[in-house]
Amino acid sequence: MTQRNLENLEDQIDGLRGKFNKDSSMSNTPHRPTVILAFNNARGKKKHLKRLAEGSKALDACQAPKARAGPHRLRECIPLILILRNKLRYALAYREVISILMMRHVLVDSKVRTDQKYPTGFMDVVSIPKTNENFRLLYDTKGRFRLRTIGEHEARFKLCKVRSVQLGKRGIPYLNTYDGRTIRYPDPLIKANDTIKFDLESYKITDFIKFEVGNVVMVTGGRNRGRVGILKKRERHMGTYDTIYVQDAVGNEFATRLENVFIIGKGPKPWVSLPKDRGIKLSIIEEARLRRQKEMAAARA
Repeated sequence: MTQRNLENLEDQIDGLRGKFNKDSSMSNTPHRPTVILAFNNARGKKKHLKRLAEGSKALDACQAPKARAGPHRLRECIPLILILRNKLRYALAYREVISILMMRHVLVDSKVRTDQKYPTGFMDVVSIPKTNENFRLLYDTKGRFRLRTIGEHEARFKLCKVRSVQLGKRGIPYLNTYDGRTIRYPDPLIKANDTIKFDLESYKITDFIKFEVGNVVMVTGGRNRGRVGILKKRERHMGTYDTIYVQDAVGNEFATRLENVFIIGKGPKPWVSLPKDRGIKLSIIEEARLRRQKEMAAARA
């Protein structure tokens, strides 16, 4: 608050005091003036987050734990506590999640994580050796995070989108991935927007997929987040965003931006297991029909 604002505020308080003294002198009833001033200075960046922003629309309360700074963007990740408490139901309270993590039972991308607010995002592999379970974090067609159960073989690798390929000191080539990894000496054929198959045990690139027409993709942003289809066309626009046209398994076509597209397989076959909806988005009428069929089946049972 500036000096000028403070002076104006003091003048207003003096005016109120004068008015109060005048009114009290005219009345026989004694009054006690109570003027309470509270100055709330800024305390920095806010540390809470709405649960709607976390992608957890089914949670009851308004606020949710905010993920710490890490490999994923804030709007593209959820903290580890929401996976254990709200999705897997392995804990009922915040303290129970901390106890589970401190016993080193949870691994993310083959590394033990003990921070309850560690950010987990798209394509991350969450493993619990105690129960022999492995999950991959993917999107459904509503744009929400879903845990896809996977086997031991698939839990040994993850797909990473290449954001950029550059030259470092002494001419050493390296690439940056969407999850914050920096890998030196990549294959010279790997370019930006390609997808690499990253081994989580040896920390090496075992294979890669070029960003080409005919490969299967999953949309990771925008209104079509979670949809899966075949890349049909890339439309270049100088000075603005490139447009990608995708066709899903039932023939529906849609368009999105280049940065929202993630290559997940060569040709029509994906390299990872897809969610239950297979990335096919239903219309409102189709969803209502499916819901009616489930209700009728439940009534008959």
